[in-house]
Amino acid sequence: MFLTQTVPRQREIIEVLFRNGWDYMRRLLTGGKADEPQLPTPAVLKNILVDLGPVYVKLGQLLSTRPDLLSASYIEELSTLQDEVPPVSWSEVEVLIRQQLKQPLEETFTTINPVPVAAGSIAQTHRATLKDGREVALKVQRPGIDVTVARDIALIQGIADLVARTEFGQSYEIKSIADEFIKALEAELDFTREASYTDELRQNLSVSRWFDPNQIVVAKIYWDLTTQKLLVMEWLDGVPLLAADLNNQNGKTPAVERQEVTSLLFRAFFQQLYIDGFFHADPHPGNIFYLKDGRIALIDCGMMGRLDPRTQQILTEMLLAIVDLDARRCAQLTLQLADSEEPVILSRLENDYDRMLRKYYNLSLSQMNFSQIIYELLQVARNNKIRLPSNMGLYAKTLANLEGVARLFNPELNFIDEIQPLITDLFRRHLFGQTPVRSLLRTALDLKTLSLQSPRQIEFLLDRVTSETLQWNLNIRGLDSLRRTTDDAANRLSFSIVVGSLIMGAAIISSNARTPEFSLLSNVLFATATLLGLWLIISILRSGRLR
Repeated sequence: MFLTQTVPRQREIIEVLFRNGWDYMRRLLTGGKADEPQLPTPAVLKNILVDLGPVYVKLGQLLSTRPDLLSASYIEELSTLQDEVPPVSWSEVEVLIRQQLKQPLEETFTTINPVPVAAGSIAQTHRATLKDGREVALKVQRPGIDVTVARDIALIQGIADLVARTEFGQSYEIKSIADEFIKALEAELDFTREASYTDELRQNLSVSRWFDPNQIVVAKIYWDLTTQKLLVMEWLDGVPLLAADLNNQNGKTPAVERQEVTSLLFRAFFQQLYIDGFFHADPHPGNIFYLKDGRIALIDCGMMGRLDPRTQQILTEMLLAIVDLDARRCAQLTLQLADSEEPVILSRLENDYDRMLRKYYNLSLSQMNFSQIIYELLQVARNNKIRLPSNMGLYAKTLANLEGVARLFNPELNFIDEIQPLITDLFRRHLFGQTPVRSLLRTALDLKTLSLQSPRQIEFLLDRVTSETLQWNLNIRGLDSLRRTTDDAANRLSFSIVVGSLIMGAAIISSNARTPEFSLLSNVLFATATLLGLWLIISILRSGRLR
């Protein structure tokens, strides 16, 4: 099918697939029979995505957030994908910046470093100074990337249409996954959306009862200079967390500083996940900066996740179930998270979780890798054909990245010590709310309303009973078939009684017949009874219920 619409990009894709040896997709693209899907090995899949270019690298990064679709080996391999590419020349970038600014470039900036500090598949970042002396970061969209993205989106949609015709595509809803990726990619092309995400995250983290908000930094956005293709934000002077030199910082020993930073990160991200419901979904080492003044900065808010209050409560209980290694509770909570109402065998799901958790029985809590356990829980759900919301992948990826960075930064990390007080506070919030006094007053009002209404409702119920006007509306499953069977039996019994009565009447008339008329009536009754009796026997035999 694709070969009938030969264009350079399509030929390039097919050549990459041929070169890397993915026979299933090769047969699919060339119109051959490919009923049984066969994914390439994780390493081959990664090579294919890298060879196809930046858009497909983004696709791989999205798939790395879906442990409900792929096994752990694929998730681990795709998580290493980086979209660093050679930067665009300054002359091309300068033209785009001038097009996006309302005023001339020279009237807006004093200096702009033509050498980018970072270059990705969608954009590259330059350091600049405003006319008033403020240091800013310019995130500039790569010239022509919107055309490239639109072209590759059309091809991805075509491939998704092909795969969707197979049983594999229908089982895993390939079309919806492709649509989700396309929306995420199109959102990355609009920098105003990332700017609004950054503002929302900064506002959420500006208030906390778990940590000092002054210790967490999210860059300010300069909205008067920001457009869909140009993002201007506060420059944060620091280095990636794992590259930080903690010697002689703030008069603290490196061990103390590492512990404080680790606790700060856990508390900041647990607030995002379980309280705010809006979280930074890509906390890899390059997106967490250690600033020169000792504060921690979160950068690159292009990938964010959301959790509704109900999901937050379920996930909080899931953490406690994992700590207790409670397979039954994990199964129940998984079904509550399910995005579909497909029938699931609960006992089988519980047994699968029990087998999975059994290997952790002899480990201490400090030895457990909780993000890995969450990944395994999602994969068990996938094996049981349970479809979970897509934000569960982002949630799992966020916890995995957070725990991974924390363990690399602080090898002495004790996960339980970090999250135990947070979980305790979360359960208190679920029980009493953020304002216990208000929750208590609300409960008191509900009890008062119930106490006032109950006597009136009991009086009404007793009145209905004594006046014989009480009606019960029952809906019993399978009652209709029972009613039909009873009706059939009653009808046949009545029919049999009628036939018997006809025979007895005919016999009485025949024994006392004195005239030809009575003899004729007796014969007619015998004939009628015989016909009706034969019809009754035949109907019983045809129903198959003689036994």
